[in-house]
Amino acid sequence: MFGRLRATMQRLFTPLAHLLLRRGVSPDTVTVAGTVVVTVVALTLLPTGHLLLGGVLIGLFALLDSLDGVMARLSGRSGPWGAFLDSTLDRISDGAVFVGITLWFVLHPDVPFATWGTVAALACLALGSVVPYARARAESVGASADVGIAARTDRLVIALAPTGFVQVGLPVLVLVVVLSLLAVASLVTVVQRIMTVRRQIHLGGRPLEDA
Repeated sequence: MFGRLRATMQRLFTPLAHLLLRRGVSPDTVTVAGTVVVTVVALTLLPTGHLLLGGVLIGLFALLDSLDGVMARLSGRSGPWGAFLDSTLDRISDGAVFVGITLWFVLHPDVPFATWGTVAALACLALGSVVPYARARAESVGASADVGIAARTDRLVIALAPTGFVQVGLPVLVLVVVLSLLAVASLVTVVQRIMTVRRQIHLGGRPLEDA
């Protein structure tokens, strides 16, 4: 959904990437710093009710997620290490976002639908971690699973937008419904990836193996 926006941001980040590289900043430093900031913001601002500020800051750093990749390409450092580090740390920041939303519901039990919101946020947390795992596991067995209706950026934007607007009057029910639909979309994505890999392995004449 946000693939074109990501490509546009990569072009816009090229001057900044050149500047940081000239200053001696490495792509890995940007990757780690972004993860630390998003994690701290998600686990401090969201649970304490600063939903709008937290959502905006996390959204901005989510857009900056492609900066390290631009820097790596410009410096000739693109490779498996950078891809591994970026993917691994993405799981940390993504998890922190949904933990932060979950904690907001837990720490504010008086808000409407708090219990259902907690369950929905936890479902997003659990299923959201399986989506990238399915893709990585597919690649480890020689298949491709880059399919699905709930990619990483999509999940973050869809979750953060209503979360932030709750603070300025959006009914909590809207957030709960969005989180519930997002959990369903994540589940559908997992199923899509499983079926895609199953089809590829069968067509290739390879036997299915236990994980």
